[in-house]
Amino acid sequence: MRLLAAVMTFLCLLPAVAGAQWLPGQSTEAVREGLEIGTSTSEIAITSDFHGADLTIFGALSNTDQLLLAIGQYDVVVVLEGPRQDATVRKKERVFGIWVNRRSMTFEAVPHSYSMSSSRMIDDLTTPLELTDQGIGIDHIPLTPVGFVGDGSNLGEFRDAFRRLQQGGGFYDRNPSGVRFVSSNLFKASLRLPANIPNGVHTVRAYLFKSGNLVTQESLPLRVIKTGIEQTITDAAHSQPILYGFASVALAVITGWGASLIFRKD
Repeated sequence: MRLLAAVMTFLCLLPAVAGAQWLPGQSTEAVREGLEIGTSTSEIAITSDFHGADLTIFGALSNTDQLLLAIGQYDVVVVLEGPRQDATVRKKERVFGIWVNRRSMTFEAVPHSYSMSSSRMIDDLTTPLELTDQGIGIDHIPLTPVGFVGDGSNLGEFRDAFRRLQQGGGFYDRNPSGVRFVSSNLFKASLRLPANIPNGVHTVRAYLFKSGNLVTQESLPLRVIKTGIEQTITDAAHSQPILYGFASVALAVITGWGASLIFRKD
């Protein structure tokens, strides 16, 4: 009986002994990976002769599993997302021999521009559901119609048309090999800036995946401003439309009058 009582007492003390191995306030969770990104500037000035360029983003990983890193289980996606605004897609149809806009659809708050680079094809690094949930990739950008009522069978058609137009115009771009690791924990990403990149505050976003799962993400703002006489005229057209209109008419009259004097035949 004494032996049985001793065994029972020992078994009862096991949880207390096991719990005593952890100090108060000590976490049992593994430290999560960290991600930091940076650019050489927070503002890009675009002149009238700008024909496009590449923007380099540098980044660093921390608290990584060296074994998983060595076998390529970490992936990085970097995105430059332009200012968001509503976008309307119109479909033309032939009516009595004339092409007219018959149907249209407006998508709410979509990026005006979208440039993406990744360490490999994004469809290979995680599931389509994860990409859709996070809105990562041209094919997964949320395209929500504004005030849409009726048959939804045309929704996919308009979404595909929007993506096709944005890519054809150079606003949307992707590079599946644009992110490259320069050391075990350091990487750089090359993002394409289109020649017609919009003004405003853009957002650089970086996503870190481990074995197909999103671990963490970081973002930072990047302001794009256009300079030169063309931008001055554009700003005047928006801020002083009446004055701009009078100036345009006056310039047209003066130009026409000057041309008539130059090419007048006596």
